[in-house]
Amino acid sequence: MKSLTIHTLITTIFLISIPTSFALPPSLENVFAQCITDFKPSNPKSPIKNFMYTQQSPNFTTILNNYVRNLRYFNSTSHKPVAIVAAADVTHIQATINCAKKLNIQLRIRSGGHDYDGLSYSSPVDFVVLDMFNLRSIKINPKLDTAWVQSGAVLGEIYYGIANKTNNLRGFPAGVCPGLGAGGHFSGGGYGNMMRKYGLSIDNIIDAKIIDAKGRLLNRSSMGEDLFWALRGGGAASFCVVFAWKIKLVPTPEKVTVFNVDTVGNRGGVNTTELAAKWQEIADKIDNDLFIRLTLGASNKTLKASFMGMYLGNSSKLLEIMNAKFPQLGLNKTDCIEMKWIESVLFWLNIPPGSAPTTVMLNRIPQKQIYLKRKSDYVQKPISRAGLEAIFKVLIENQNVTMAWNPYGGRMSEIPSTETAFPHRAGNMFKIQYSSNWFVPGEAVAKDCLSQTEKVFEAMSPYVSKNPREAFLNYRDIDIGKSLNSTYDEGKVYGVKYFKNNFDRLVKVKSRVDPDNFFRYEQSIPLLSSH
Repeated sequence: MKSLTIHTLITTIFLISIPTSFALPPSLENVFAQCITDFKPSNPKSPIKNFMYTQQSPNFTTILNNYVRNLRYFNSTSHKPVAIVAAADVTHIQATINCAKKLNIQLRIRSGGHDYDGLSYSSPVDFVVLDMFNLRSIKINPKLDTAWVQSGAVLGEIYYGIANKTNNLRGFPAGVCPGLGAGGHFSGGGYGNMMRKYGLSIDNIIDAKIIDAKGRLLNRSSMGEDLFWALRGGGAASFCVVFAWKIKLVPTPEKVTVFNVDTVGNRGGVNTTELAAKWQEIADKIDNDLFIRLTLGASNKTLKASFMGMYLGNSSKLLEIMNAKFPQLGLNKTDCIEMKWIESVLFWLNIPPGSAPTTVMLNRIPQKQIYLKRKSDYVQKPISRAGLEAIFKVLIENQNVTMAWNPYGGRMSEIPSTETAFPHRAGNMFKIQYSSNWFVPGEAVAKDCLSQTEKVFEAMSPYVSKNPREAFLNYRDIDIGKSLNSTYDEGKVYGVKYFKNNFDRLVKVKSRVDPDNFFRYEQSIPLLSSH
């Protein structure tokens, strides 16, 4: 079957099924639709035809667009999928894998759609989107402090469910964006503002249910520890489809304290250079219950800095820590807001306290779509004051770009870099996210914003990790290397940046569990045999 091209296969099926009268061969989408409808076993209570959308379906564009988070990859000329399967049952996933494999169609798996370079809903070749949004069950066991979470559940639903079921005494360490889907977010690492206390999402995942390239439903025990290791930080889309994760809940205090201190020029006589220098000294070494993100940007030729933090405790204890370790910021009681952990989710979305109910985090579809570019870096040595001033100058010259500096340390430094596939542990002071957003279509504005992002990224090269210049998988960035059918050497270009010394182990796992390289995309793990 592998030797047949798609068109040969379609024509063969066509000739077998219509031996006499002449007609055009059926389209690829019709052949795919027929294949998954005929697939056995099926669930009669949930017929797959009710969950499949081809380009002829009235809802096709709406379903495709609902989870597009970067308009750069969604326009009238974008290559659209042959079909979307919005799976609502394990058999739907099995059918999609089986038929995509049989017809040699690429499979793209989408849980929340936040992948920054649109790889879950775009491809240059014929592809099918396996959309996980219907698979969003969350089953919480408060007695055991665990939960089974399906891949299509978004973080807002998970947080809200946990807080409600545990009387606000438990949470889960994951991202600050409620719209992130558990499938991709967890498998790339899953970091957020509790990572200095509890590590990443993957450090709190204890089991998974997956469907492999053979269509088998497996759990941690039946898949084996090597694959379970790879799924945690290695990006599951190179290996299988994750159906559900079993997560371990973590304690949250009765009240957390949040703050957001904005500075323009200086604060209380201390300039931004001094504040950023001091932040570097303390951010990864301060109390593990405290996370302070520094965001830098410019407007009207003026640098702006924001120190946004969350402390897992009350404000008096936070002020004690800040006065001792970071007095230069001048944090005072009026800057601090005490709230339940679940309420802090809205604070990190810049929603003013008390202005919206916590149910807002259950909204899955954003009100506005944007064009964007994101990149990442890791900083391992403090940047000098002269270096900081040079960086600020570049930001003032490229005002469409902001940087978020997210501190590591704490629990992140205690977990060995080989414990999971995610390698960026001890030795990293902070991670940088570069962000550029724009709101209108057109080549000129896109070119300008991408050029600004590249200029800032290049200007940062003396200050960040080297050999390799490390990158974070979930800040997907195809600029650092890509190939649709990567050889080992092509895959290594981006692979060592994302996974460092864990790359070769990931290649071995990939070669064992998916030797035909069915699960592949522009930055997937390559096969050893392609070396």
